Amino acid sequence: MNPNGDNEGQWVKMAEIGVMQQQGAMRTLLGSCIGIALYDRKLKLLGLAHIVLPDSAGRTQTLGKYADSAIPETIRRMTMLTGGAKLSLTAKIAGGANMFVQVSPNNGNTIGEQNLQAVEKALALGNIPIIGRHVGGTSGRRMVVDVVTGTVQIHIVGQTTVQI
Repeated sequence: MNPNGDNEGQWVKMAEIGVMQQQGAMRTLLGSCIGIALYDRKLKLLGLAHIVLPDSAGRTQTLGKYADSAIPETIRRMTMLTGGAKLSLTAKIAGGANMFVQVSPNNGNTIGEQNLQAVEKALALGNIPIIGRHVGGTSGRRMVVDVVTGTVQIHIVGQTTVQI
């Protein structure tokens, strides 16, 4: 059973990375965290990481937790799943919400904004284009990615489902 009470798709929890190929769906729940879907259309290969913080500061445990380590680790796992095939990846990202009221209006970037900036930087370093995004705001969201099509659906309670 998963957080929504259904059994559809593989759930990727906080600081986790999931990879799958050919069929199925992966999903995650996001607030200030960033969900990043890396997709190879030709191979129908998906990697989904649930990034909690922007920088690992050299930590090597829980690679999926940090933007700077989650993206390379996701790519490594995707490459292993294909037996070393050359990947042609695109990215879709979601999350990065400001989930907490700030005490002062000018106290710097929120954790959601910091996560988003770190993900964008890591993807740029890997020459992976971001072809879809649903980020920011103040609401949490559920991200569901279809492995066959690469389609990402974003669900926010009380709002219409968005496809990116």
